[in-house]
Amino acid sequence: MWTLKPWQGRFVPHPLPPEERLRAYASWCNAVEGNTTFYATPARSTVASWARQTDPTFRLVVKLPKTITHERRLSGADEELREFLYAIEPLGPRAHALWLQLPGSFAPGDVAALAGFLRRLPASHRYAVEVRHRDFFDDPRATRLLEAALASVDAEWIPFDTSVFFQAPPTSDAERDAWTKKPRMPRRPVALTDRPIVRYLGRDATERTVEGWQPWVETVTEWLGEGRSPTVFIHTPDNADAPMLARRFHDEVRARVPDLDALPDPIAAEPPTLF
Repeated sequence: MWTLKPWQGRFVPHPLPPEERLRAYASWCNAVEGNTTFYATPARSTVASWARQTDPTFRLVVKLPKTITHERRLSGADEELREFLYAIEPLGPRAHALWLQLPGSFAPGDVAALAGFLRRLPASHRYAVEVRHRDFFDDPRATRLLEAALASVDAEWIPFDTSVFFQAPPTSDAERDAWTKKPRMPRRPVALTDRPIVRYLGRDATERTVEGWQPWVETVTEWLGEGRSPTVFIHTPDNADAPMLARRFHDEVRARVPDLDALPDPIAAEPPTLF
């Protein structure tokens, strides 16, 4: 995400070498989704560059490659998993959670495979799972089955809340594109561990996005009061304003939890001028 073109010259300086872009992003937000790893395992040297650009407290939620989760469906992918774990090793504590995003076809009948896969993973990492089959949300037995599998290894369930996005028909090209690609997922305000992770998709209209996240503000406030350390990712169809919106969400939570640490001061996207 930190290389998104609409952010360059607006949220992050431009031009900026690739090896400096994450550093600039990290002055806006203290967490990021590592989504590119879904498409290919990065070179270890690339991951080392990510580590050099960020503080050890920065949070990367790093997605497992699709060869493991979608093509092999968690079976017979030991070599791919070893390569991935070796590649991300330089992140150290920045690897806040390893993220298993499972396909919509991954159903309650597949939970045994997930449970077995999770048990084989090294205990040196934390894990979080995102499911997209509606039975996990609509069938209480399926919900309990998945929760039990995750709880056995202290793994988290990542909700991808798209309920606000799908409340009204799309009104822009970006919304129409997302309408055909994003799953219809409900809000699920349940934390299984002390480090819950939330993914929220709003609309192009800022006021609608902000209105829609109000229940999450309350949930995150409650989690903080319980001693949990949540991570929240704010998306819109084009993500053009995502850093600004993420900081606004943080500000709303901090207004309720004054001792919550402030986010860093952003690096100026353009040098200051006298006029």
